[in-house]
Amino acid sequence: MEKSRYPRIHSYGSMSSRSDDDMIVHSQLYPYPKKMIVEREILYEEEHPPFQPLFATSRFFGKARFTCLLLIYVVFYMVYLVTGALVFSALEAPMENQIRLDVIKAKQEFMLQYPNVTDEALEALLDEVIRASNVGVSASKNVNGGPNWSFGQSLFFSSTVVTTIGYGHVTPLSKPGKLFCMVYALFGIPLTLVLLSAFVERLLVPATALLRTLNASLGHLFQPFTIRVMHLTIMASILVGLFMAVPAGIFASLEPDWDYMDSLYYCFISLTTIGLGDYIPGDSPGQAYRPLYKVATTFYLLIGLTFMMLTLTVFYDIPQLNFSTVFSSVTLQEDPEKMRLSGSGVMGQGYGIGGLVMRDDFNHHDQRRSVVHIRPHLDDSPSPEDTTPVHARDMRVH
Repeated sequence: MEKSRYPRIHSYGSMSSRSDDDMIVHSQLYPYPKKMIVEREILYEEEHPPFQPLFATSRFFGKARFTCLLLIYVVFYMVYLVTGALVFSALEAPMENQIRLDVIKAKQEFMLQYPNVTDEALEALLDEVIRASNVGVSASKNVNGGPNWSFGQSLFFSSTVVTTIGYGHVTPLSKPGKLFCMVYALFGIPLTLVLLSAFVERLLVPATALLRTLNASLGHLFQPFTIRVMHLTIMASILVGLFMAVPAGIFASLEPDWDYMDSLYYCFISLTTIGLGDYIPGDSPGQAYRPLYKVATTFYLLIGLTFMMLTLTVFYDIPQLNFSTVFSSVTLQEDPEKMRLSGSGVMGQGYGIGGLVMRDDFNHHDQRRSVVHIRPHLDDSPSPEDTTPVHARDMRVH
């Protein structure tokens, strides 16, 4: 008998099946229970595992490494915030100072034109105007925006609350209204997330089909990572073109005071849920079909947020671009609970958070194969009826 190339590990066990059809076949092949010896050959890959870095051999040094990376990232993030503050200050301070000078000049001209009006009375009037403007009420007679709490306006406000956009141009004024807003948001935000997640799950079907098409067409030319980046680029292009560039042109044509840059800025600020509130559609004087305009904008925001979430899901499904794993001492593959919740590791396939399937080459180097030989125990002689050749076969498990 030829000697095995590699050492074997012997273990005792029994064979069983779960499905009814398998049970019928099993009963035909094995009329009575049999103890089996499982002989497992250890292949070269298992005797010589891939090289592991030195820091990965120690749990302590591994956690220290991830902590250092996190601290470096925190420092980088703080530098990013400070840089943004300096740039915004340099760009916006001159215009603010110019507007401030214009206001002071207008007040001085008003006092010269109406000397009987005291400075205290003018300041009191301006305070009232500013207070009203802060809650969405304009004091100018040239503005005919209509009530803030009509049905269309209220629906628009409700959508900005539950989607966490929160423009802030219109806010509840009464105490019962503020209390209801808190309770409404407490239940409405989770409901909105569930709804958007359900829409994203449906849209993942064509997104996955597109990824598989790209892989089938270009898999022989490019690496899986390159194909995934192409897929992400297509999704991002659809987001920018269909939900930002085209709506920006529509808003620019409907809003008399907005140019295309202002409209594009509004679309980006809204779909990213930043919601600064400096540009609000439908609040210009004499806006035609204002309630219908507000309702249409509400549906645009919901659809745009859904596709934004879909694009982010495609992005996070690319392991090389999901930088959050760099700062985690426990990877997704090492945590079975995370794998179960994220849909990963199903039958060895590379299912990501959003369920996009694609096996990357960088995961293949750690795959190990074992050859398992199964034969009956020597003490268990086959019955006269048992003539199946299965006992003489080898079962290979890859």
